[in-house]
Amino acid sequence: MPLAYLDTPSGISGDIFLGCLVDAGWPLAALKSAVEKLNLPQGSWRIHAQPAMQGGIRATRIRVEVSEQATERHLADVEAVIQAARLPLQIKRRAIAVFTRLAAVEARIHGAALHDVHFHEVGGLDAIIDIVGVCAGLHELSIETLYASALPLGPGWATSMHGRIPLPAPATLELLAEVGAPTVPAPGPGELVTPTGAALLAELARFRQPEMSLTRIGYGAGQKEFSWPNVARLWLGEKAAEKAQPPTGEPLESLVVLETNIDDMNPELYGPAQRSLFEAGALDVWTTAIAMKKARPGTLLRVLAHPSDESRLSALLLRETTTLGVRVYPVRRRVAERHLETIATPFGPVRVKVKRVEGAVVGAKPEFDDCQALADASGAPLQSVYAAALAAASPLVNQSPDQDGQRPGGERA
Repeated sequence: MPLAYLDTPSGISGDIFLGCLVDAGWPLAALKSAVEKLNLPQGSWRIHAQPAMQGGIRATRIRVEVSEQATERHLADVEAVIQAARLPLQIKRRAIAVFTRLAAVEARIHGAALHDVHFHEVGGLDAIIDIVGVCAGLHELSIETLYASALPLGPGWATSMHGRIPLPAPATLELLAEVGAPTVPAPGPGELVTPTGAALLAELARFRQPEMSLTRIGYGAGQKEFSWPNVARLWLGEKAAEKAQPPTGEPLESLVVLETNIDDMNPELYGPAQRSLFEAGALDVWTTAIAMKKARPGTLLRVLAHPSDESRLSALLLRETTTLGVRVYPVRRRVAERHLETIATPFGPVRVKVKRVEGAVVGAKPEFDDCQALADASGAPLQSVYAAALAAASPLVNQSPDQDGQRPGGERA
């Protein structure tokens, strides 16, 4: 399964993240194409990429130039721009989730209602391009899971629409505190983690270094010059536990289950709680109807997760549900090998999750969000798009690697 680890020795911003993605192999033309699909005013933006040397390290610097004056937008304004874009549904959902998280933090800082919050710096076209661009790059590089290192926070002051503010910016601190992100002292003063960078990682990343087999590294450079290399590094690779294994058994994972009994919560709240748990790193979330004390009907809510995510998910359960306690116990899980492949259908390309057991492909399941996006774009029934994707994926099933590990077509298993 493709995954990525964002190493941030000098912090992170939207443009540095874009530089990492482009340097890692996402074409600059693909970034510009994604931005074009936002339908922004003609001539209102330009994107440049150039090599940059940072302390002897070659990196890619992305510069986003916009022509609009300082603009204040509400969350609804930003949502409208993104929803109208001709982009896959998953990209739009992720980008809107990042801005929603930003808006919630701004509302908390300024003591305002969510719909009354107006974005200042992060509401400009450059911030919209940064956030949508990062979500598009992760999607097109087929990165399903993003991890991130601890973030360096340093002292200093910055100028905002509200005047001078201390660093780290209040929005940055709130975003990182919300997800329990780890921090380290910065190599020097200045704004190394911007609110845009913090929002992207708070929404999209898990803060730990995974075990992985590296395939390539992308370096993104910031706009500022420091006495140290102002770069972030995007490590791309595969999850170590999901590499091809000998036929003696499937990869074994050590996980935890978090569970709680609930009998006093509005059933409408389970959906949002489940969504929040998945976004915070849960591997699976499910409910079971149970009978509780005094013959009350109740719900057993269970979460499967990595041990490193236990604390964050437990806090989320206590915050987002009516429970007063969470039980935690270790479990082991055997998993089949799987990876993503992109197939062609009459409606457009669709990613397919290919399942392998003992080296042989035994299943191929289309990504639902890809099918939904193609159905929305074409007006075709979703079931027709899904059926076409299944048919196109069927030749992948029952393939076995040959003696040198190659699959038909030359791709390595």
